[in-house]
Amino acid sequence: MKDAPDLLFFSILARHPSLAAAALELGVTPPAVSRRLAQLEQRLGVRLLNRTTRRLSLTAEGERYLEEGGRILREIEGLERSLGAGADQPHGLLRINATFGFGRRHLSPAISEFRQLYPSVEIVLQLTDRALDLAAHAMDIGIHFGQPPDRRILARKIAPNRRYLCAAPSYLKGRAEPATPRDLHAHECIVIRESHTAFNNWQLSDGQRQEMVKVYGALSTNFGEIAVDWALAGHGIILRSEWDVAPYLRAGQLQRVLAPWEGAASDIYAIYPQRHHLSSKVRVFLDFLAAKFADQRALEASNAQVW
Repeated sequence: MKDAPDLLFFSILARHPSLAAAALELGVTPPAVSRRLAQLEQRLGVRLLNRTTRRLSLTAEGERYLEEGGRILREIEGLERSLGAGADQPHGLLRINATFGFGRRHLSPAISEFRQLYPSVEIVLQLTDRALDLAAHAMDIGIHFGQPPDRRILARKIAPNRRYLCAAPSYLKGRAEPATPRDLHAHECIVIRESHTAFNNWQLSDGQRQEMVKVYGALSTNFGEIAVDWALAGHGIILRSEWDVAPYLRAGQLQRVLAPWEGAASDIYAIYPQRHHLSSKVRVFLDFLAAKFADQRALEASNAQVW
């Protein structure tokens, strides 16, 4: 039956301003999209889209096809979901990738709770210093910091994550605290080598302005928890995720400096390949994570301390 695949194809096409943009989501070339659209229009005997060099626009027939076709697709999806509701319980192997710090601190306890609820799911948690390519390493889910750049990867926001400048009271004692980002030049800064970008360039924002500052210090590491330990010991200022330093801020072991300036937000997403869009084990685990971190998302709107 051609109708359902063609309806899905056209609904994707209608969401994009150009054939090239639609081709990127579909994972094919723009000429292939153009050929399939022409074949669909020939089969239906009507023109569905007006094409110009700059954008696409729906014809009256295209609008009707999209509206009524969308209703049909929703009915098919609902039917399949209801048929599989009883039998499609999560089971089998679930492979998850996360970074060392967040994986150990937050994801590992969540997985422990999930396993109690769904004993038929086996879980492999692979912790790495950098996020893995999910397809290349046969991963089902990856924990990603910041908006995923690849539109072919599906993503679900799990929790907000701000990045604070902070230091121990022992380091700040007897020193003039920085009043502007440039004042960081006069301070020992502990830097983390977590990516291929220049590790000692800190991109900061106060909500209205942005400034890039090159910082210096005697200590650097590729492991965030070590950098936090050094900050706690009074060795300098650190730029670190809220999920990691919030307990020390509450306890007074660290304190924010240069507020309201902070690092670029690095919200936490669960990402997964499109082939898992309807996978029961992936869907249920994502729902579990979203519920687990619901309080953090609720606090984000009030600009309160989240973690």
